[in-house]
Amino acid sequence: MLGGVVACSPTQPDSAPLQPHTERKGPVGPVPPGLERYYGQTLSWGPCADYARTSSDRATYQDSTIECARLEVPMDYAAPQGATITLGLLRKPASDPSQRIGSLVMNPGGPGASGMSTAASLASSITGTELGQRFDLVGFDPRGIGASEPVVRCLTGQERDAERLDSDADTSAAGTAESERESQVYASRCGERTGNQMLANVGTRDVVKDMDVLRSALGDEKLTYLGYSYGTRIGSEYAEDFPRNVRAMVLDGAIDPTQNATESLVAQGAGFQKAFNDFAAWCAQQQNCAVGADPAKAVKSYQDLTRPLVDDPLAAGPGRELSYSDATMATIQALYTSSLWEQLNTALVELRQGRGNVLMALADNYYGRNPDGTYASTMDAFDAVHCVDDERTTDQAATAEADRRYREAAPFLDDGRGASGARDVCSFWPVPVTGESAQPQVDGLPRTLVISTTGDPATPYQAGVELASALHAGLLTYEGTQHTVFLQGVSCVDDATTRYLVDLQLPAEGTRCTK
Repeated sequence: MLGGVVACSPTQPDSAPLQPHTERKGPVGPVPPGLERYYGQTLSWGPCADYARTSSDRATYQDSTIECARLEVPMDYAAPQGATITLGLLRKPASDPSQRIGSLVMNPGGPGASGMSTAASLASSITGTELGQRFDLVGFDPRGIGASEPVVRCLTGQERDAERLDSDADTSAAGTAESERESQVYASRCGERTGNQMLANVGTRDVVKDMDVLRSALGDEKLTYLGYSYGTRIGSEYAEDFPRNVRAMVLDGAIDPTQNATESLVAQGAGFQKAFNDFAAWCAQQQNCAVGADPAKAVKSYQDLTRPLVDDPLAAGPGRELSYSDATMATIQALYTSSLWEQLNTALVELRQGRGNVLMALADNYYGRNPDGTYASTMDAFDAVHCVDDERTTDQAATAEADRRYREAAPFLDDGRGASGARDVCSFWPVPVTGESAQPQVDGLPRTLVISTTGDPATPYQAGVELASALHAGLLTYEGTQHTVFLQGVSCVDDATTRYLVDLQLPAEGTRCTK
């Protein structure tokens, strides 16, 4: 969901094709004992085409002004002399080496999203800007994700299609048992197809260690980092583990580091409900609004449109059927940004007419489905990271209460079948939790910047307030309805954040931006 242009001073665009080459710039900065060879490794940079994992990658990775490499890291940092894995890296070098500050390492969130793909999509946006002039933009695919090897794999494309058709709406004892059986099968397949050792070491605890190896291998004594959404968790945990290795850190669309899983779920539900209400108010002003001219009745109108799909999926292209879960995930996808509201209304008008193709396209985008029926690793990796990062709810009564509270917070997503006590896939995960949820301890951390959007549906505004407080960071507020904002064409945010990244100058306390 990233795009836009940084509003900075223009510079001469860089267009010369990059040539394959090797670099050894590390070790730089502190090196943990036993990791010397990783921190000082040679990186071999070259064309990016072989790193493409999706149809969109195959288009954007043709850019000859970006380059790719692999970073080797231990699979298990407790055994650094044992098995190793590699992470995919993508870099757009600074256009003015004489004014280069260093690398701007970024992660787009998920967990499961590709940092390489996002960096490639941003490459043209920062060309000719101060940010592009003074920083190498570096995106990395975290362990198990995208072009990193090995990749987390749980389901085949056909199995994922089948899972999407099953809305798990039966909350009877038999339905609950069947949902749990399916979760057990899913967890078992993840272990068999990925390997338990990899699954045990795929969490954020290990990603932040990888990022410090990357910092050194890139030749940066201090890390400059940009994290969106779940990427803010990577940033805050890196700040806790390596506070004195940070130069600057921008965390946009924050995850509250102190919330438990249920509170985070309910807060996110409320965020999406607010975004839906904003969509309904906008839609009511359009000539043909799928959810009607009265925003107060929009939830009921939406439920009337989507609930029949629970029992009767709708044909949506050759060999495809739109399920209830597809329709709701498509809606969630469109609520991430107001730029998709028109497409969402078109999709819901089409649904009213008995067609589901546009909703299916939105859902396919959310799930990372390619035109050939294969899937990106995004959803498998999302589950794998979530299951080792977060506390698990193994009590059916507690699960049902969390589901009830979520439906209450987001009534447009209530299928009308009642709360389910079915335990999720993490309850059956084959390896233990490795993450911790606690107030970060960041003694020695320089001032960082948190950006929070008042109408962010996925990571509500207050989470950014809490993270800024925990990190003793500056807070930049954007008044809008979307998930994350930096580098998406809002000049007030882009200017203030660029000044921080370049000059380490935080915006004035209480700064608020509007589009």
